Amino acid sequence: MSALLEVTDLVVAFGDVRAVRGVSFSLSEGETLAIVGESGSGKSLSSLAVLGLLPAQARVESGEIRWAGEDVSAMSERELRALRGEQLSMIFQDPLSALNPSLTVGYQIAEMFRRRRGLRRDEARRRAVEAMTEVGIPDAARRVGAYPHEFSGGMRQRVMIAMALALEPRLLIADEPTTALDVTVQAQILRLLRHRQREGLAMVIISHDLGVVARTARSVVVMYAGQAVESGTVADVYIAPAHPYTLGLLDASPSARDSNREIRPIDGYPPDITALPTGCAFHPRCPFARERCRTEEPDLREFAPGRSSACHYAEEVLARGAAVDHAGA
Repeated sequence: MSALLEVTDLVVAFGDVRAVRGVSFSLSEGETLAIVGESGSGKSLSSLAVLGLLPAQARVESGEIRWAGEDVSAMSERELRALRGEQLSMIFQDPLSALNPSLTVGYQIAEMFRRRRGLRRDEARRRAVEAMTEVGIPDAARRVGAYPHEFSGGMRQRVMIAMALALEPRLLIADEPTTALDVTVQAQILRLLRHRQREGLAMVIISHDLGVVARTARSVVVMYAGQAVESGTVADVYIAPAHPYTLGLLDASPSARDSNREIRPIDGYPPDITALPTGCAFHPRCPFARERCRTEEPDLREFAPGRSSACHYAEEVLARGAAVDHAGA
């Protein structure tokens, strides 16, 4: 199956500072890829580059982004606008800043149907109500006339999800899509997304919640300090992580299978992207670090079919990680 989206050696820079450093991933119709990592690892920036929505100070320095075989970086702003919503859509991390505070949520959803589908105002409003109902907003026919500030954070998040799905895009980028939702609504939204998956929707899920990733994605890319440090299927990576950072993320997450398993946070803090350490960026926090790690930056290498790790001692980490049950994280 040919890939819908292909990102190859993507580098995103702010001036001389590279915030995303050589990230690659791809996915096909109906597939879901998760991108995980701590704040500041470059997850959201990589996805914004796909949509051509980078901050004004940022630029794609090198690499390639291809959508359905077309080079996204070569597209004009008009061509990109035509893609957004219809083909590519995004659930933004902060729904309050993503919604226009001076317009009702119903107007903002209905506007897409008027502009992109040519619907009359009353029909567009009806479709907006349907979209709000689908994501579990109660009494949507009345609340369609409310403003963003009249909704809770969780309700605003649902409005953003409704807007992202309204035009039935082929690819959805979901940046922390369930963060502001309670457990019950989170389960409802995940069921909706899985239903859309079965209909062919491709998704990139950006999340710090490893449980959400386990329930929605097939493949995962783990990012640290702007780089991909591990990739593989979710099942393989969760059961037997092959990078110390991935192992640390899993050890720091509660396990659904073993409530008595000790939760161990990762020591230290992520590095300043403007002053990265020499060698492996993770070595100051890594329990496996040796002299080689301090001087030689590891490449992301495939050590098994479909498995890659940017660690000099991936096989050793793999053996250690396989000894602990992380599958329920």
